Amino acid sequence: MPTYDYKCLDCGHAFEHFQRISEEPLATCPVCSGNVKRLIGAGSAPIFKGTGFYQTDYKNNSGKSSGTKPSKPSSGSDEKKSG
Repeated sequence: MPTYDYKCLDCGHAFEHFQRISEEPLATCPVCSGNVKRLIGAGSAPIFKGTGFYQTDYKNNSGKSSGTKPSKPSSGSDEKKSG
C-alpha cells in the first residue's frame, strides 16, 4: 500500500496518508477541515527507512569475487629477478 502526500488548499498543512490504491483520495484537512489536494510524487521508488542495511540482507555471492583486488607489497623485494 502506498503513502500519498496531501496539501491543504486553505491552511497549507502538508501531510502523508497511508492508504490503498483503490481508496478514494482524502477530501478534508485533519487540521482545519479545509479542502486538500493529493500531490503527485514518484511513488514507485522504494523508501529505505531504518538504521541500516546489512550484507546478510542480500543474496549470497560466495562463488563470485568481491570486486576488490588483493593488495601488493610496498617493497619491490618480491619482484626481483635473478639472472
